[in-house]
Amino acid sequence: MVKEYDAVVVGAGPAGSTTALRLAEAGAKVLVVDKARFPRDKPCGGGMTLRAVRQCPVDPSPVVEDKVDVVELRFRYDESVVRHAKQPVVWMTQRRRLDAFLLDAARERGADVREETRVSFEDGNVLVLNGTERVRATAIVGADGANGMSAKALGLGGGIVHGVAYEGNAAWGVLDRDRYKHRAIIELADIPGGYGWVFAKGDHANVGVGAWLDEGPKLREFLDRLCEAHGIEASQLDALRGHRLPLRRPGTTIAGRQALLVGDAAGLVDPTSGDGMYECFVSSARASEAILDLLAGRTSTLVPYEAAVDAALGPLHKASWKLKIALDRWPRASWRVARTRLLWSSVERLLSGEIGAPGDEHGLARIPLRALSVLGR
Repeated sequence: MVKEYDAVVVGAGPAGSTTALRLAEAGAKVLVVDKARFPRDKPCGGGMTLRAVRQCPVDPSPVVEDKVDVVELRFRYDESVVRHAKQPVVWMTQRRRLDAFLLDAARERGADVREETRVSFEDGNVLVLNGTERVRATAIVGADGANGMSAKALGLGGGIVHGVAYEGNAAWGVLDRDRYKHRAIIELADIPGGYGWVFAKGDHANVGVGAWLDEGPKLREFLDRLCEAHGIEASQLDALRGHRLPLRRPGTTIAGRQALLVGDAAGLVDPTSGDGMYECFVSSARASEAILDLLAGRTSTLVPYEAAVDAALGPLHKASWKLKIALDRWPRASWRVARTRLLWSSVERLLSGEIGAPGDEHGLARIPLRALSVLGR
């Protein structure tokens, strides 16, 4: 016998769990499946901008370990500028804790959850769980991340390029907690197509580097330089791991008749920062709206979801691509703009969600943003 669901979500990361949560709250019969058992480790810097927090359908405070109100930018481990925010603009967590918390929230709202479950796809929106059990869904949500198989199985995605990150954890004692708490340190212009970071957590700091995929063989060298700049060695880091960062090209198909992709599975990652948390919460909201419209008969396919995502994220990602190009091609000129107080005002408003994209700024605040846009042409 084939069990019927309104929606099956493949992948229980933040995008998948919050999609399921939103659907379950609306009364839909939803199943979430994931091959892992939670809690499980997941490589990620672990920062949620205040903008992302405001899009999360549940308050993540129980799993937040630090809140950042100081941002330190450094240029090639030399010149630096420190900016103080009016309120915490980044909340720090660990994906092991956050993902389990969000999955539990989806379960509490009524979603069926199957952990340690592998999925294969058959025709007619039928999924096979662990090789034996069959379920059918009116809508299928691919939420299994950058390395998942749902996009290919559903005939979606494909137009995605990749960055890559390499990171580890430095226990307090290896690094001085008083130096790093409540602070995000961003190291610019040393790594082609990326940056280095130090983010404070509860009992450690996350230390990592990100770059274009082609720079993968050099990541250890980049990480060594980052660690040296902070007075430690990469060998002192625990849980060293690498992971890919999927970046969607404009026009990449992320929705079809009865299936769609959310979060990293859709390549919805900010091109400059590599952050995908805001994108995962925005895409889960648009996905649940599209699925509920389909279930109610207001639409006949999930295709409108793609336009909704483009409208919500397109202006931000277009500006971010330009900033990324500017930093790569004109690092010194970009740094001179980036260190201005006028630009920080806009960055703070972006991080907090007061504006949705750089193009929403007005008056004098547009000047440095316009300069970076010109450099990024």
